[in-house]
Amino acid sequence: MWLGFEWRVALRFLREGRMQTLLIMVGVAAGVAVIAYISALINGLQSNTLAKTLGAQAHISLRAPNDVVTPAALYPNGTTTLSDVQPRAQRLRSVANWQALMPLLEQWPGVAGVSPMVSGSGLALRGEAVQSIALTGVELERYDRMIGLRAKVVAGAARLAPGEAIIGRELAQDLGLRVGDRLSVQTSGNLNESLRVTALVDLGIKDLNRRTVIVPLRTAQNLLALPGGATGLDLTLHDVWIAQTLTDTLRRQFPYKIESWQENNAQLVSALNAQSISTSIIRGVVLAVVVLGIASVLVVSVVQKGREIGILRAMGATRGQILRVFLLQGAVLGAIGSALGLALAVGLIWVFTHFVRGSDGLPLFMIVLPVATGLQIALIVTVCGVLAAIAPARRAAMLDPAQAIRL
Repeated sequence: MWLGFEWRVALRFLREGRMQTLLIMVGVAAGVAVIAYISALINGLQSNTLAKTLGAQAHISLRAPNDVVTPAALYPNGTTTLSDVQPRAQRLRSVANWQALMPLLEQWPGVAGVSPMVSGSGLALRGEAVQSIALTGVELERYDRMIGLRAKVVAGAARLAPGEAIIGRELAQDLGLRVGDRLSVQTSGNLNESLRVTALVDLGIKDLNRRTVIVPLRTAQNLLALPGGATGLDLTLHDVWIAQTLTDTLRRQFPYKIESWQENNAQLVSALNAQSISTSIIRGVVLAVVVLGIASVLVVSVVQKGREIGILRAMGATRGQILRVFLLQGAVLGAIGSALGLALAVGLIWVFTHFVRGSDGLPLFMIVLPVATGLQIALIVTVCGVLAAIAPARRAAMLDPAQAIRL
């Protein structure tokens, strides 16, 4: 049977050195547990951070280009001119041909949905209370598919018929509003409309909750004096990490102001990259420790088993067979240690999920160890075990039988 001799000898050597075999397996298991647990923890933390950050914003935003000052006339060379150009004050502008643009964007590869929006500032009034607000006009169904608005409702039911509004929870507290009450919204130009509150939402950020008023698209168009217009188109993607690449592609195709969530959250992206780099460094250091541990145990085994190796060589064992004996030992140590380490990592994840709680009594965030990730870690550690055994295996294979027996 292929490798039958090598397997029997490798397992025999491991059984005879039970204590050192047990210790190195425990060390490998600890290393694998650290790698798997840290990987699951960082992935869960990043996913939770992205979900909260992108839960109230688009993956890609498309807006009308900024107003610019027309450059002065060109004068012949040698002419001295004195000029002072002031930048133009920006105003609400509609995206040109946004109705025709939406179907094109919806068919774009990677785009999950497109939502038109009219946004501007205003005042919310109720009695003597006045609050500055960010007024947003949307088509509810499209907007809900983009940020999951209905899942953020804490009171009432998300509904946007004419004359209705959805407001943030903190804004409702500041104005003393409940579901079913009415408030007045006033914008520049003394445009005013009375709206009935249908739902209160929690967008995850108190400042947003204190300013947000969501109304039907047509209502916002009337209040902001932008009939039939849309100040922007918000895009949501199947994969958030392709946003920058898609943004660059769209910029080459359309003359609009297009920004990705990475550009709008540059500090967050830097923090996520720093986390990923730190995790990779930790993985590399732990793998190096595992490799050195397996190599050191097998080096000691070569010294201890020198006489046995010499006898095996004298009885006809080839250098290749001796080499494979120690390579198999490295593979066994890596594989069994990986299995134990993954079991330990699953236990640590269960403890974190069930016992680590936030101030509200709920789990901080969910973490899981995907099967594919676990298998990948086990495979890498097993391969590292084989690589760690190469030097001791070559040393064992090169032993002279006569000298080894006399040791």
